[in-house]
Amino acid sequence: MGRKITYCISPEFDGTKVLNFLRGKVNISYRLLRNLKNQQGGITLNGQPIRTVDIIHTNDILAIEIPCPDSDIEPINIPIDIIYEDSDIIAVNKSPFLACHPTHNHQGDTLANAIAFHLKSKGENCVFRAVGRLDKGTSGIVICALNKHAAYQIPKSAEKEYIALVRGKLPESGTIDAPIYRPDPLKTVRAVGDSGDRAVTHWTVIKQNDSSSLVRVKLETGRTHQIRVHFASIGHSLVGDSLYGTDEENIGHQLLHCASVSFIHPVTGEKITLNAPMPEDMQKEADKI
Repeated sequence: MGRKITYCISPEFDGTKVLNFLRGKVNISYRLLRNLKNQQGGITLNGQPIRTVDIIHTNDILAIEIPCPDSDIEPINIPIDIIYEDSDIIAVNKSPFLACHPTHNHQGDTLANAIAFHLKSKGENCVFRAVGRLDKGTSGIVICALNKHAAYQIPKSAEKEYIALVRGKLPESGTIDAPIYRPDPLKTVRAVGDSGDRAVTHWTVIKQNDSSSLVRVKLETGRTHQIRVHFASIGHSLVGDSLYGTDEENIGHQLLHCASVSFIHPVTGEKITLNAPMPEDMQKEADKI
């Protein structure tokens, strides 16, 4: 199974090489372009094979056929909340109790298994490519790219906004600029320390009381556990986070939610903004403020 994408050449690209159009206008990755060149029927012009050094003209139809290898993920019927879907993307409002990828701790109970089942139900099969993974315990929007071009393009324009419920009262807004490192290579836990990689987190308070603050969070960097580690490092761990704080409320997961994602569509070029409501348990805690 593959994804065929066609482009009608506009006058501004008349006389342009195929290579320049695909690398410039389409912004295809060098690796994918190389694969398409070596694939029979990978690049065609008006239905005929074409070389990347050949010239295109106004109203020509240029097409690329992106291969999509079969997934080796077991399809399992797990309910998921799909908030957007087309030929290139599936976006899901992930439950906090669902891991993204199979690991030694999670076999058959992941978002990848659920997506595989969903695709199989439509007679399709595709490698699971999560664009911006969310930890198990974190809820919200996860984008799954259905081909290599989408997986390459989306991270370039993606902007995310998180909502977190943290302990204590914070200033109305602020920035945490502190490096994050991995103290033990055999454990997933992270910490703030000078030997780490730079990490920057911005927050704005939505509402708060003396015991907790609901905050809107934006990241400049994407370190593992960044939001959780950063807020814990300033004495305001996330509610429910037993790894970097405590779960006194017995919620079972950190109250962190990816509420909004915007990106430029890899094929249409349109800006897409997706929003997802908080899970019920997080909303219930937020309503107490």
